[in-house]
Amino acid sequence: MNIRALIIDDEPLAHLVILEYAKSVPNLEIVGQCHLATEALAFLQETAVDLVFLDINMPKLKGLDFLRTLKNPPLAIITSAYEEYALESFDLDVCDYLLKPFRLGRFLKAVHKAQEVYQFKTQSKAPFKSNQDKAKHTFIKSDKRMVQVNFDDIHYLESYGNYVKVWLEKEYLLTPSTLTNFIEQLPQNQFYKIHKSYVVNLKKVDYLEGNAVVMKNNTTLSIGKNQRQAFKVFIANYKN
Repeated sequence: MNIRALIIDDEPLAHLVILEYAKSVPNLEIVGQCHLATEALAFLQETAVDLVFLDINMPKLKGLDFLRTLKNPPLAIITSAYEEYALESFDLDVCDYLLKPFRLGRFLKAVHKAQEVYQFKTQSKAPFKSNQDKAKHTFIKSDKRMVQVNFDDIHYLESYGNYVKVWLEKEYLLTPSTLTNFIEQLPQNQFYKIHKSYVVNLKKVDYLEGNAVVMKNNTTLSIGKNQRQAFKVFIANYKN
């Protein structure tokens, strides 16, 4: 799945660096280059993009003000020599903030975040037609029994070594499986991996507070650092 990207930066050297680094990302396609945010506004009227590499301090129109003008902004990775705009940038739900000069490894990490967010945004808008999504229950092996469990009764899953704790409201079933393998049994539009150790049932999420999810059974679960932005996007597009 290709991501179409636009570079917006008034420094020609910044364009060269991003163009060179982008060669290391197979599914990243640079479809345009603008040296002013005002030029980018005109470009976006004619060409759809999924991601922008956006500088902040530019003549005429600043990068963050540019984002605010867009009704449906693409994903954004900030590329700036000034760190003081980071907090303001993340308030606009940017994917990452690259402080110039940045190395290839840091660039790849930022693009990977953007790809994850893009994937989940795309999935959240797509119809789900798999057999797992149509099913309402599954059978779980626990304590030498095969127990039928409705998906809607599961609050969250917790990784426990080579086992998974399937948490219901006040108790859990312990089943021999990895979290990754267990996820394959679940409806993709109902369950979300928020941490390397946790998968939550979106129907059982009560609210988000800071970097944590509070479930309807009053359990508080941490959201992994690498999942936070993508999860917020998924939640924003989630329809119960």
